[in-house]
Amino acid sequence: MGSVTKRGRAGVLLLAVGLLGTACGGNEPDGEAQHYLDVVIANGRVVDGTGGAWFYGDVGILDGRIVSVVPAGGLDDDTATIRIDATGKVVSPGFIDIQSHARGPLLSGDGRLIGKITQGITTEIMGESTTNAPANANTHRALGTDPADLPERLDFSGARGFDRWLGAMLQNGASPNFGSFVGATTVRVYAKGQAEGPATAAELDTMRAVAGRAMADGAFGVASALVYPPGAFASTDELVEVVAATAPYGGLYITHMRSEGDRLLEAMDEAMEIGRRAGVPVEIYHLKAAGIRNHHKAGLAIAKIDSARAAGLDVQANMYPYVAGGTGLAALLPPWASSGGGLLQRLRDPETRRRIHDEVISEDVAWENFGALATPEGVLITSVSGTGPDGEPSGAERYVGMRLSEVAAEMGVDWVDAAIELTLMTGIGAGMVIYMMSEENVALQLRQPWMKIGTDASGFNPETASGMTHPRAYGTYPRILGKYVRDEGVITLEDAVRKMTSAVATRLSITDRGLIKPGMYADVVVFDPAVVGDRATFERPHQLSVGVEDVFVNGVHVLRGGQHTGAKPGRIVRGPGYRSTR
Repeated sequence: MGSVTKRGRAGVLLLAVGLLGTACGGNEPDGEAQHYLDVVIANGRVVDGTGGAWFYGDVGILDGRIVSVVPAGGLDDDTATIRIDATGKVVSPGFIDIQSHARGPLLSGDGRLIGKITQGITTEIMGESTTNAPANANTHRALGTDPADLPERLDFSGARGFDRWLGAMLQNGASPNFGSFVGATTVRVYAKGQAEGPATAAELDTMRAVAGRAMADGAFGVASALVYPPGAFASTDELVEVVAATAPYGGLYITHMRSEGDRLLEAMDEAMEIGRRAGVPVEIYHLKAAGIRNHHKAGLAIAKIDSARAAGLDVQANMYPYVAGGTGLAALLPPWASSGGGLLQRLRDPETRRRIHDEVISEDVAWENFGALATPEGVLITSVSGTGPDGEPSGAERYVGMRLSEVAAEMGVDWVDAAIELTLMTGIGAGMVIYMMSEENVALQLRQPWMKIGTDASGFNPETASGMTHPRAYGTYPRILGKYVRDEGVITLEDAVRKMTSAVATRLSITDRGLIKPGMYADVVVFDPAVVGDRATFERPHQLSVGVEDVFVNGVHVLRGGQHTGAKPGRIVRGPGYRSTR
């Protein structure tokens, strides 16, 4: 790993002209004010995030900002309190995860997010489908929480609830920066509860109002997940109304579409229609062609995006580099079964359970039938609740790590009934990984110029994590840098870094992160290109990636020599419509 040296500040000087934005060295003017540097990262291969060719350079950091980027050797040994010799290493901007699910550990857990920081992730962007704010009686009812039992710091009701939620995460302490879209499902539940059916005029007014308030609090736009109830109950027209309310704030519509399998292309048409009618750009979460019978659609999906862009519609996408996804086991069942939060009651009713079972088996349904796409052999049980809905032990722990086909064989039932039984045992508390994609399509998608990277995962500490999770929580970015850049040459190092950094920052209108450039916040990663890679697997996911040696967030050393320092310098990042109350 690169050597790190700490030095005293006595006699350590650097020209102010070098700190205030010069991208190359210069002669010292007489009488010019002089300053110290906090950090120098010297002699590295700088991949600055623009997509341009790497160069040997030194990077200087002062007061949380990048202040100097000069040719290697331009910042001598006596210019910094901390000096890292990055010879043989790559120096890049910190990675921005456009699809994080780290709300829990950031709000009230271990804000270090070790599994993310060790990938080089310095900013987490959340919000797919659900957010902790806006909050009211409807959202608390959906979550099964009583606001009277919540501490004041976790009460996000009221006009500035989204802002208070971001502030509560800041108060908890975070190693990475963080921000969020507002969840489309949360907006709908806030106004209408968990019921099916079209929104009334009054409910639409409420949805538009809370979406606008979230944008003023710093949301990046509206984020939907249209395969999961109750978000799946929203119509195209309803979504247009909600998303259009964010347009004056510079909002972006980002979506887990209504289908990624049998109706992939139709779902893309809907997403583009929403963006076109609402007057906002469109971003597609984790683009994929799911199910063997749909793998051929990846090229068609790419052509559809290229065609829309040629016609002037700003539509782009992001992805993770794996052939399997992950979600709750209940997603194998039809969305209508969860209407009003009544899934467990319906599964306990013999007649309704039979209807649910037969609809899943039929395969020819209007909703995303994950089980049919993946087959029961392609469904891996990754987590279960230890207690059932009655508070008694669920007895389901033995099924973790088994395929659904194996669970069915052990139970002596077919795979749909096995999924239903696990859902009942755990009170809708079972998770799964579903194998649905192809390696060829992963490589094809990575090459697209409008593609960006996201983990679709929370943050874990392998020392305390239990159960299983998707390996993307630990390996997404190093997997791309190792497998797809170094080993297979699918894309260049420069393009991979751009897709992880400035492409995301530009998409979200974050103007002060995502580049190695003077004036930017000092979110910086140093990694060994010969070593970097993922170690997490579907069978053993709680394994840290390797090769990322040093990470700075806002100029603070968060990862040193591959070890977390315990520092939590993360800040809130907000969308372009933010309006401070101060």
